[in-house]
Amino acid sequence: MENMAHLSARVYGYVQGVNFRYFVIHEATYSGLKGYVRNLADGAVEVEAEGDKNQLQELVEQLKIGPRGAQVIEVQTSWSDYSGKFDSFEVRY
Repeated sequence: MENMAHLSARVYGYVQGVNFRYFVIHEATYSGLKGYVRNLADGAVEVEAEGDKNQLQELVEQLKIGPRGAQVIEVQTSWSDYSGKFDSFEVRY
């Protein structure tokens, strides 16, 4: 479990209605991460992900870019200990 971590991120900007959640699923699944992504009522996108810390850091870099059509203004992150509570990576509604 060394080098495993939990990432909580909120992505702000023009990030809803531009396939941002599916972009995150693709990036996270490709990297072997588990967790979820969902739209928030305030217009942000929330990402909870677990896995290898290096892969999580790469995901943060991808969140800063986003898919074509997105305009990311800010990505807020917080880190905590790996919990192992996720079985896959999914969209939550």
